[in-house]
Amino acid sequence: MTLERIVAFCLVAHDGEALTRFYAALGFVLETVGPIPTAEAALLGLAGGGTRWSLRLGRSRLRIDQYAHPGWPYPADEDAAALCFQHFALVSDDVDAAWTHALAVGALPISRDGPVMLPASAGGVIAVKFRDPEGHPLELIRFPDRARPDWQGQGILGIDHSAIVVADADRSRAFYRGQGLTSSEATLNHGPTQVALDALADVQVDVMPMRPADQEPHIELLHYRMPHRDTGRPWTVEDVAATRIVWRGGAPALLRDPDGHILQVDHAEQA
Repeated sequence: MTLERIVAFCLVAHDGEALTRFYAALGFVLETVGPIPTAEAALLGLAGGGTRWSLRLGRSRLRIDQYAHPGWPYPADEDAAALCFQHFALVSDDVDAAWTHALAVGALPISRDGPVMLPASAGGVIAVKFRDPEGHPLELIRFPDRARPDWQGQGILGIDHSAIVVADADRSRAFYRGQGLTSSEATLNHGPTQVALDALADVQVDVMPMRPADQEPHIELLHYRMPHRDTGRPWTVEDVAATRIVWRGGAPALLRDPDGHILQVDHAEQA
């Protein structure tokens, strides 16, 4: 199977209406709300179906799903190196202003001291990590001037990538290459700014971009050398931690990568 492009990110919520209000406050626009399509509910294995809020920010699409039979809430004891820690990065022209606003509308900090500037070896971005009111991790980033001319505008502009924690770097890269993605140059992020960003001591993390044929948005595999997690708590589709990336790439299917992250394929999706 070839994963051609990312068409949406899907978050599971216990209170979809409240979570939609949070993302609307960040700039997302609600487009539709209604029942999850029957065929998709069957693909996901949902008993009783559920409700979906569909939002857009620029060229980025976000789904918020609430199910008739909800699963577990996001585990409060899992940190940035946990295998379930899958976040997407929101691009802003002013991370400090966006961070202040996010806190005001209900964001929960992960990073210790607010936004930090990563060294040039780690991309030179300004970044901060936080959680939405249901516990999903997120990141705000600002690229260095002229580094990414495709991100222009004011405020929070959209989703650049989804970052996924993996236990075995080579195994995960091989899996995603097998689905048609290509590797970009990896970096090893460490030092005081990464410690502050992740709120982890002595952190060392390999950041490995993987890009589909339609390169943006893309995914980044995060392999934490320190601290390292070989296993994690399993999660089901109904659990709040079960963030999904929706791809265009052939017949409808539901895949899991080697660490359990869920990939939903739907050939009918349109950008």
